[in-house]
Amino acid sequence: MDMQYQNPLCHTGGDMYGDCSLSYTITEKGTVSIPSRIRKKYDLQKGAKVEFIDTVEGILMIPIIPIENLFGVDKSRKELVYKMVREIHDERRREASEN
Repeated sequence: MDMQYQNPLCHTGGDMYGDCSLSYTITEKGTVSIPSRIRKKYDLQKGAKVEFIDTVEGILMIPIIPIENLFGVDKSRKELVYKMVREIHDERRREASEN
């Protein structure tokens, strides 16, 4: 049974790897517009940073998540994180007093 995958980001359906025909022109200054459905999916706002990685298969564009967006991610481990930070501070104080 040959099942056809439908990529929701593509008007043409795409394939099982998410590939679809999204072609855009690079401007004279080297910029390319990112389609709005891609920007929405990956929450890419104006001023967002991305990293380009050159691979054997092509170019990967990876969104860089600002550290500010990670605040609160570890709420369930808050006490453990505080304990670890205290231990590091205590260890540094001990090392400083030995010198």
